[in-house]
Amino acid sequence: MPRLLSASLIGRLPTGMAPLAILLTVREHGGDYRLAGLLAALYAGSAAVCGPVLGRLIDRTRQAPVLLASAATSTAAFLVLGLVDPVRSVAVGAVAAVVAGAATPQLEPCLRVLWEHVVVGEHHVRAAFSLDAATQELIFVCGPLVVLGATAFGGPSAGLIAAAAVGLLGAVWFATARPARAWRGTRVERHWAGPLRGAGVLRLFAALVCVGATIGAFTVGITGYAEVAGNPSAAGWLIALNAAGALVGGLAYTAVPVAHREDRRLLLLLALLALGYLPLVLVLNIPVMAVFALLSGCALPAVLASAFALIARMAPEGTLTEAHAWMITSFGVGNALGSAAAGTLLDLVSPAAAFSLATAAACASTALALRRLLT
Repeated sequence: MPRLLSASLIGRLPTGMAPLAILLTVREHGGDYRLAGLLAALYAGSAAVCGPVLGRLIDRTRQAPVLLASAATSTAAFLVLGLVDPVRSVAVGAVAAVVAGAATPQLEPCLRVLWEHVVVGEHHVRAAFSLDAATQELIFVCGPLVVLGATAFGGPSAGLIAAAAVGLLGAVWFATARPARAWRGTRVERHWAGPLRGAGVLRLFAALVCVGATIGAFTVGITGYAEVAGNPSAAGWLIALNAAGALVGGLAYTAVPVAHREDRRLLLLLALLALGYLPLVLVLNIPVMAVFALLSGCALPAVLASAFALIARMAPEGTLTEAHAWMITSFGVGNALGSAAAGTLLDLVSPAAAFSLATAAACASTALALRRLLT
């Protein structure tokens, strides 16, 4: 378990590194923020679209070969993106960004599929899901720090080269672990819709889109709030406190007993998530907002851990890796939509409107779970 979790976190660091590394590389070559944003969006978008495709391939074959092949492809694309001038060769940079994202190794879905094979007992499997969800925060805390460290020694482009190196290291370490090498896809009758045909699955994914929108709106809203409050640097600390709350909440949730009905547990947790973001709408002074930022993050890992456990029961046989990949895509799409909408609200209205959007999205996720997801 320590090896799989550690390797997964290291291999997924490029997700937290790529946006900043791309920005620094483009700016180094004299490009503007519009080009940097375009390349970052191409990377994230292709990862979201192709994740379920790779997940389906893994479900039908094995984990190790697909992980190693995708890691090698993504690494090569990161190297190209770091070594060429993306301003003079926009097309090459765009293709490299798309390939780097599309070939992102599906370490996160593979890890969640393996938990039931390496952890004994339902309670311990749920605890592993919670620990997994909590430690995800480290990717987005440590990823930018690794980029800054690499660029301090090797210049702005070193961030992308570092992303290539750590991504390959983590994927190889994970794929060569015995559980990953031993895992085989289930031979069952295939259906073009994969896990999407499962009862309640689409509603669960829609709820995760709303959860992602909550987080995206919060991140943009808290940044705008800090600027309006006259202390732009506070945004980093407030976002870090939100992540710290998530880490604490996730670790605490590992001790919670297994739910009799996981869908009812998820409904309660989604309601707590909405309740956690509601006080931010008041837009109080920074010390009070710091407390609320910490508290608002606490429920997220529990929500994700419950969703992980639920999809394991809802996904049709032989589609679990793809189902987990769809969960990641759903959350990522929601995050992007929430960020975009919150940015518009910041420009037109106020930070309070962005926080209201975050709360409304969390309430929408709760509403989607009101009707039972399990039959």
